Amino acid sequence: MPEGPDPVDWQGAALDCTACAFRDRIKAGQCGQGWACAHDRYAKRIERFFVLNPDLADECLSMPYFETRMNAARVASVFRLTRLLTDEDAGVRAMAILRLPRKQAARKIKDPDRRVRIAVAHRLPVDDLLPMTADDDGYVRSIVARRADPGLLPVMIPDIDPEIRRIVARRIGDQWLDRFRHDPDPLVRRAAAARRPALFVHDDDLRVRHTVAEHGTSPELTALLNDTEDIIRETAAARLDHLKTKA
Repeated sequence: MPEGPDPVDWQGAALDCTACAFRDRIKAGQCGQGWACAHDRYAKRIERFFVLNPDLADECLSMPYFETRMNAARVASVFRLTRLLTDEDAGVRAMAILRLPRKQAARKIKDPDRRVRIAVAHRLPVDDLLPMTADDDGYVRSIVARRADPGLLPVMIPDIDPEIRRIVARRIGDQWLDRFRHDPDPLVRRAAAARRPALFVHDDDLRVRHTVAEHGTSPELTALLNDTEDIIRETAAARLDHLKTKA
């Protein structure tokens, strides 16, 4: 059933089904104006066309409209996708990265468009992520921080983005957590304190000390019973009682 804007091609011209190489699919109910069409400008109709006609995707990888090439790349033979790594459109390049074997992603580590590098960060083998720890884009680095082996994470401790440092603090080896004691962002210190409370008993920030009170062992909790904040003392006392009950 027709939906969305009027059916026109990618340049705004009227569609002519009689001139289409795929017109035999109309009778089979596999395409139709305003519903499913490889030549339409409306992305949903293009996507539907390739859902219904995946066998035609290989033929459409060189079509002029980037939406058509990108949607064709979703279902085309993987053996046809390598040349799309140099496509002029970033969305097409990203789609190729997401479908090609992981090792192919290394070819686009320095792609100028962040959408492509995001795809690379998702697909690159974990052992090959080191160059992307210094990517200019924070979201790319955040993907790397979530995927990288913990042994790689020390190089990301000084990252300028506190959200990335929080991810690192949650995943890095315990022996590195002391490096976060003087992090300028209390939420980064809080993430580290949840794992090694003893390092943060005397932190200046209430939120960090409260995390210590929630996760600490008897020595840290005893120290917090004299904290200046009521909530810290109460939380530490409650956890200390809980630990004594379990003992």
